[in-house]
Amino acid sequence: MKYSTPEKAGISSKNIKKYIEKLEENGLATHDLIIAKGDEIVFEKYWAPFHKDYLHRMYSVSKSIVSLGVGFAQQDGLVNLDDPIKKYFPKECEKCPDEAVKNQTVREMLMMATSSGWGKWFQADSDDRVALYFLQDGEKKVRPSGTIFEYDSPGSFVLGAMVERLTGKDLLTYLREKAFDEIGVSKEAYFLKCPGGHSWGDSALLCTAHDLLKMARFTMNMGKWNGKQLLNEEYLKKATSCQIYNNDTGARTFDSLGYGYLIWRTYDDSFFFNGMGCQFAICVPHKDLIMIYNGDNQGKDYAKKVIFDYFYDYIVREMEDNEIEENDADVKALKEYVEPLKLIKMEGPVDSEYKEKINGVTYELTENPMGIKELTFKFNGNKGTLCYTNAQGYKELNFGFGENVFGLFPQEGYSDEVGSKVAPGNKYKCCASAAWVEPHKLHIYVQIVDKYFGNAHMTFSFKGNEIGVLMRKTAEYFLMEYNGFAGGKIKE
Repeated sequence: MKYSTPEKAGISSKNIKKYIEKLEENGLATHDLIIAKGDEIVFEKYWAPFHKDYLHRMYSVSKSIVSLGVGFAQQDGLVNLDDPIKKYFPKECEKCPDEAVKNQTVREMLMMATSSGWGKWFQADSDDRVALYFLQDGEKKVRPSGTIFEYDSPGSFVLGAMVERLTGKDLLTYLREKAFDEIGVSKEAYFLKCPGGHSWGDSALLCTAHDLLKMARFTMNMGKWNGKQLLNEEYLKKATSCQIYNNDTGARTFDSLGYGYLIWRTYDDSFFFNGMGCQFAICVPHKDLIMIYNGDNQGKDYAKKVIFDYFYDYIVREMEDNEIEENDADVKALKEYVEPLKLIKMEGPVDSEYKEKINGVTYELTENPMGIKELTFKFNGNKGTLCYTNAQGYKELNFGFGENVFGLFPQEGYSDEVGSKVAPGNKYKCCASAAWVEPHKLHIYVQIVDKYFGNAHMTFSFKGNEIGVLMRKTAEYFLMEYNGFAGGKIKE
């Protein structure tokens, strides 16, 4: 990709600054942001420690990449979109208790118009996620496929597995051969796996922000790259246009304006790839504009609305069709504002009289959902350590006041390269920061920044010789040990 300036794209630096100010004012955990017009990047920012070469977990953006794989498989004559899924998984369907599931078509699955979605799919213990999809006994939704939109994450995984079965290749290997090498997707990009060996196509593509930009640009180009038509235009026109109504509440929100083939419709006749926690590739064809946003805003229900609404208000709808004159002061102000921005941290007072009162004091907790038996705080200047004992044994979590402290989250065994499978000894990279939200109340904010993203908020309130504890986690199928209330007293 080449680089240009916002003003040459018809965007004022002042408006980009206003947009990012809104992201910051709303406390978003932003990791990167790219704005590109045509083949030129006009703005690019990474919130440290994230950087240009970082392989970021894209969560459900992965589904849109599966859609590209299905498009190529159709182009190669390997799949008919109107075939029932049982044609491609005959063995797995032998045990399927639901005829409607077996007979839903590939096209209906691309549209999230399946007859039965299984919300507990990921949590179930299985050695083969494909086979598990067809064993949805008790999950019947009493509707024919192709009629109603309902988000069916495992259905998109099955479509990715179908492409792998038909091609005999890993999904990303197939996509590289068909287009991704041509468009310059990095060699380091990869998918995590699911039990059974298939790529985790509904959630676990890891790639750079630039990789995602290229994938989005290829899609908005309707399959064309450097003058070569790599994927047929007809498929992508349908994939990015409204194939099914997805607004069951009557609200006019960024994600209620229709759905294509594993690709969402949004404001102003645009479309986007949509990943949990706010991984986005927003494509605005009539402006030839793409925005890439990655972050971890799980638990902040307002975050997606902030990202979308202000992007359209400040950037898309204020964008001129032609180059505009640069304002030196605005260009300088934008540069000076974004340069020091780093990953969000806990805000608030860094000191309290309780710091000395509880330093080194051990609290013994009554039985609690976290399984924490006792805990101790140790402070050293603007750094602290939470020492605690749970079912796994003794743990230490380091944190900073007014800053993030980076290290490994102490809980062991969470999934690594294979989703939902225990990985003995595995620890996730994390950062933690803290503040005294009240003189007697300490709040620690933990961010998991690894192949998996998630966060935990831990509040500790001190009253005489007693302690009250609240832990809340937002993460997909991990950090379960850090959720609930506890109480205790100073250990005698």
